[in-house]
Amino acid sequence: MALAVSEVNQANISPRIKFENPDWESIAEAGCLCADMHVHTDCSDSNSSIKRLLEIARSRNVGIAVTDHNLISSLEGMDLDKEDVFIIPGMEVSTSDGPHILTYFYEINDLRDFWQENIRPRLQACPWLALRDCTTEKLLDLLEDQNCVVSGAHPMGYLGSNKGVEICNRKGYLSDETISRLDAYEVICGGMTREDNIEAIMSFRKYGLGITGGSDGHIAEDLGSVVTVSKAHDVESFLNNILKGENAVRGSEKDFPRRALTGLTSFYHFLDHTPSVLRVQSYQMAMTIKRGTKRKISKRN
Repeated sequence: MALAVSEVNQANISPRIKFENPDWESIAEAGCLCADMHVHTDCSDSNSSIKRLLEIARSRNVGIAVTDHNLISSLEGMDLDKEDVFIIPGMEVSTSDGPHILTYFYEINDLRDFWQENIRPRLQACPWLALRDCTTEKLLDLLEDQNCVVSGAHPMGYLGSNKGVEICNRKGYLSDETISRLDAYEVICGGMTREDNIEAIMSFRKYGLGITGGSDGHIAEDLGSVVTVSKAHDVESFLNNILKGENAVRGSEKDFPRRALTGLTSFYHFLDHTPSVLRVQSYQMAMTIKRGTKRKISKRN
């Protein structure tokens, strides 16, 4: 759906959400923390080591939420309290019905326990793919009593796919009630188009959600191109401010060549898991067809 120029301008002048290259130095001088809340490492489908990402984060004075697909290996053995980079322990969960859900934990031990009990048993042969027996609603049930913040990654999905909660809602796959169980929407995702990010901005208020932003970086140099900004001093206050609506998002999307490079990087990592990829994609396509058929029958009745 094409957006009016006035809507684009309104998104740009929002006091909390602005499409601009983040000025990391000015953010720090204002006494705020900022973090790229959607970053991938070579633990999943990126070539970027956690060591390299921390080097860049340190040089740019940017925090980082490590959000690998269904995995947390890059954080293993780290004492986050002793790191000189602001790190939020996280994970991007790929649900079996399509949407990707970003989870941010206050304590790394809580993330480890949740992963061990609920994610590890559901991993596919390719661990980055959609989990077995874990729809969006099921995941939200599992997260209900966890001390974490939950955000819908790239709400409009990628290239019309069901990898976002908002696009699934518009297709009739997810209810308003289900989406309202989230804590936030990723209102600027560096891998999305400007149009899709604006759609996310226009939608998050409908559900009374908070906001997060991240580069969805699979390339080290993407780190910090989109940041979540907060007048906070640690992970607890940073995440609490998201829940209270007292944070901001600044950033801009990748240009087409960088988006293409990101896609190729991710594609390369999936090549070794082609059978699993095809199996999962076939399953999700069948689910989509089934849901679409049910909708048509329901409308006719």
